[in-house]
Formats: sequence, structure tokens, C-alpha cells
Amino acid sequence: MDHPTLLAIDIGNTNLHLGLWQGDQWRLSWRARTVADKMADEYGVLVRNFLESAEVRREAIEGVVIACVVPRLTLAFEELVQRYFKRAPLFVSSKVDIGLKIDIDQPEQAGADRLANAAAVVALHGGGPCIVVDFGTATNFDVVTADNRYIGGALAPGIAVAADALVSRAARLHKVELQPPPDAIGRNTIHAMQSGIFWGYVGLIEGLVARIRHSLGAPNALVIGTGGLAPLVAQHTRAIDRIEAELTLDGLRVIWALNQP
Repeated sequence: MDHPTLLAIDIGNTNLHLGLWQGDQWRLSWRARTVADKMADEYGVLVRNFLESAEVRREAIEGVVIACVVPRLTLAFEELVQRYFKRAPLFVSSKVDIGLKIDIDQPEQAGADRLANAAAVVALHGGGPCIVVDFGTATNFDVVTADNRYIGGALAPGIAVAADALVSRAARLHKVELQPPPDAIGRNTIHAMQSGIFWGYVGLIEGLVARIRHSLGAPNALVIGTGGLAPLVAQHTRAIDRIEAELTLDGLRVIWALNQP
């Protein structure tokens, strides 16, 4: 099955990312809000609308692969796939073949999205040394070595989470747009907050990338950005070498192919 019609679903804490792989490309990519207490049938409506927008029948789906970091939704999506597609989904975990060694202390704790990113690095980029910076609810730094081992990385609060935390704990501060202000020195409260949040976050990215490269002994390790805010942040730093919006979905389809009989 060289070019299957595959449904890939990345279930994050904030967003769902659905991709339809058909032929040799992503035919459609959708994002929706994650709601942890939704039932299988409610998500079934979302998936049905997704397929209808691509004019693809349920019967045409040859496989479903899922990365889920929200445990409450695992059973819901398993039920959804079995009911709507009459097949069992492949859930990504340390127990399936991802195309490289998971060389961390407790492999079973590795997030499915992080494993998918590592799989994509090896399959699509020939391996490491590479650092993936995935901008989501958390900002994940995933590290693949030159000999193609996934060795973990770093987890930091996402920029939106950090901004929300600041506003929730300071009575006189309110939400601001997550963008760089005119100058690093904010001359009003909005610009001061934007400077601290945005430029502080850019500094976090640059600092961690530098430290990880040093630990790897690979000062020129490729850095790939993915996730919603990756393009905006990448415009304002040289720490990110390239942007790949579908990297996690690419990793999911790679893992699905690796685990076919």
C-alpha cells in the first residue's frame, strides 16, 4: 500500500489537528478546539464534517493513526474509529515501532506527539542531530542524536499559558496580543507586557536551543519549528532554521507505515 488514504489525528491539550493523507500529500489539514469531556459521537460529527469537506467517504479511509496526550479522550477516539471506520486505530506510544530508539529513562512516559516529531526527523530528514521546537500548550524541545536516538529534551510553558498565568495573578493586568511591541522598552503597560512575554519567550527559545546544542556537542544541529506560533517566533530569531507546519502529522503517517504487516 504505497499511497494509502490515511486519517491522522494529533490530540493536544488545547487543539486537535486532523490531517488527511491521500496519494502522496496532505490533502486537507484542520484544527479544532480540544474539549476533554466530549463524547465519541460528538467528535464523530467533527470527523464526518472534515471528511465531507474533502469529499472523501468513510469507506475510503484505509487507516487511522492517533497521537493523544489527553488520556480522557483515548477511549472516545478508539470508540469513534471502531464505530465510524470499522477498524482499530493505531495509537502512538513507546510500544510501537517509531523508526528509532527511545533512549530515555522511562520510555512509557514519552508523549505521543514528541515521538511522532522524532519519527519525522529520521524518516524525512535523514536523522539527527536535530532539535524540534513544538509550540503548543507546552513548548516541547525534542532531541534526536546523530546516531538516531530520541533522548528527550525540555518542556516549557507555552507562550499563551505563560501570558494567561501572568494576567490571572496580577489584578491590574489584562490580556494583550501575543506579538512583539515597537521596542524592547515598553513605554506603556501593553507594550511592557508584550516585551516581557514575547521577547522573554524568544530568549527562552534561544537559550534552550544553545544549551541543548552544547549538551549534544553539535553546535550546528538543525532546529525545526512546528506548531501554531512557530512562524511568528521564527521571524524574530535565528535559533530556528526551518518551519514545518505538518511535522507531527508527518511523523504519524511514518509510524503508521512502519507498523503495517
